[in-house]
Amino acid sequence: MTGVPTQPAGSEVRSTNRGAGRALVAVYGIFALAATARASVQLLTRFEQAPLAYLLSALAGVIYVVATITLARGTHTSRRIALIAIIIELVGVVSVGTLSVLYPEAFPRATVWSAYGIGYGFVPLILPIVGLAWLWHTRAS
Repeated sequence: MTGVPTQPAGSEVRSTNRGAGRALVAVYGIFALAATARASVQLLTRFEQAPLAYLLSALAGVIYVVATITLARGTHTSRRIALIAIIIELVGVVSVGTLSVLYPEAFPRATVWSAYGIGYGFVPLILPIVGLAWLWHTRAS
């Protein structure tokens, strides 16, 4: 059927890429670029030194890329994908952050998420919280 509304009558989804959402997309974009570039170099040149840490950094980079693209698109489907990516990001930074503090020997080299993102000014810990808050703020009314 064509012309079927995707949202219930009377509800309006505010775009994730307008207003403060543009700044959020920009920060995610910077982290996507930084994490994927750093992980790529590490995986290509020093993989044997800390494979777990470097693979986790690559995973973080992929998640940041997905979050950047989906937040920038702002469609109903991309919002769902962004929500999943940001939840995975939050679980990742809390899990890796905790493990890297409790078992530092398991992480001989830092990841983006080590010690809750201390190497990046804790932005990796704050960013998914802000991302989830923005998705909540821009949800259907």
